[in-house]
Amino acid sequence: MTPFGVRLAEAMRQYGPLCAGIDAHPQLLARAGLPDTVESLRRFTGTVTEAVAGRVAAVKPQSAFYERHGAAGIAVLETLLTDLASARTLSILDVKRGDIGSTMTAYAQAYLAEGAPLAADAVTLSPYLGFGSLAPALDEAQESGRGVFVLALTSNPEGAQVQHRGDPPVAADILAQVAERNAAAPSGRPSLGSVGVVVGANLGPTLIQLGLAESLGACGGPILAPGVGAQGATPADLAAGFGSSADRVLAPVSRGLLDAGLDATRVRERCHRLNQELRESLYR
Repeated sequence: MTPFGVRLAEAMRQYGPLCAGIDAHPQLLARAGLPDTVESLRRFTGTVTEAVAGRVAAVKPQSAFYERHGAAGIAVLETLLTDLASARTLSILDVKRGDIGSTMTAYAQAYLAEGAPLAADAVTLSPYLGFGSLAPALDEAQESGRGVFVLALTSNPEGAQVQHRGDPPVAADILAQVAERNAAAPSGRPSLGSVGVVVGANLGPTLIQLGLAESLGACGGPILAPGVGAQGATPADLAAGFGSSADRVLAPVSRGLLDAGLDATRVRERCHRLNQELRESLYR
């Protein structure tokens, strides 16, 4: 399979930097007039998928909101991943897995192995048991042509207790090891590596404060930057904060796509407008 980074770069060129998030938490279901049930989860997922599949670079479902419904919810997630693959729309499964040894291997097989029922094009991973603990997932992704996004700088206040600590900070080491992994890919270093990072959309000033802007630019992979819309960040914030790395930013938005309610046509229109705003800010 063509490496994930190559496929994502092409999708971003074709569709823009918007990543449609599917975060079906109970409050969002309630805003759409739906009860907190598996059937509502299925309807919510189906409507958003109908609106965005084939129209955005990627879709990012949050696994937790499917898992909380048990086996029936996981079945909805499995169907979603299959539908996205059929629509040739990249999926980024937000699972934030991080473990060691055989357990990490099992997570890798669950989400990244060819033919796995829950296989996505990419997943999110937590490196805070040590970057080396991610090796089974990194190796599986490389073998199957899939990708990963490694948490580097998250916007939650608690993240600073670990990620900002040290001189240089821990996050600098994460970015450096992502850069090494992308540089060592068998296909050489394409325009966009398959090992990306997660950096909060509102953390541009933090990148500068910690001296990490250059390290982010050198990591070689895509930047998943949550926080646009309901969390307060704007497309202009992304452009200003990420500077020369802005063209590698993939901006996931969930609640901001549903401002007009759970209607496929309205979600599609909102998606188009937001994508245009992101294009104009990031692709200058």
